[in-house]
Amino acid sequence: MPRAFLFDLDGTLIDSMPLHEAAWKQWHLSKGLPFDDAGFFAATAGRTNAEILSGLFPGHSEAALWALAEEKEALYRATARSQLQMIHGFEPLHARARNLKFPLAICTASPLGNMQVAFERFGLDAMVDTVLSPADGLPGKPEPHLFLEAARRLNMAPQDCIVFEDAPLGVEAARRAGMRAVALTTTLSAAHFQSFPNLIACVPDLAAVDSLQEVFHA
Repeated sequence: MPRAFLFDLDGTLIDSMPLHEAAWKQWHLSKGLPFDDAGFFAATAGRTNAEILSGLFPGHSEAALWALAEEKEALYRATARSQLQMIHGFEPLHARARNLKFPLAICTASPLGNMQVAFERFGLDAMVDTVLSPADGLPGKPEPHLFLEAARRLNMAPQDCIVFEDAPLGVEAARRAGMRAVALTTTLSAAHFQSFPNLIACVPDLAAVDSLQEVFHA
């Protein structure tokens, strides 16, 4: 039986990706940069801001990249504080996992300020056993470090963890960690995930996970 659930945050627990997309688009326009609505999320979701921006501004210092990223995140938080909503289905899934005594973790590339907005709004940090982010000195996805450190903290083997993700880079990070994954089609279609050998299923939201017996039983 799988014994641990590892959740991404943006687009998996919280419906933040439309707000992030709007903020990134506004930020790109303010810098006179083109913005690819169709490809940006698939190429960047799961990466840290520093990883995203270093590709746009090669040679910039870490401090300069941080300042640029903070401009974008301020745009996101301005709307998220009042408009952010949960992805449907987490509460019953959480209750079932706890009833089965599964430990839970949040593994996100989100900056601390953004995480705090979600935690203050929904209390998610109190509903899991540990939270992992690049603030812990770990690289973003598709590197597997966030998931592997979560497994270590929860005292679980990687093969005993199931990852819930909405981004191909996150499912790839789970694959590299030796973990199976459930993909949410909250932002991208199922076609973006079908090539991953560690994929259990694609679901529209977390409520649909309840019918996936392979998530709860070996």
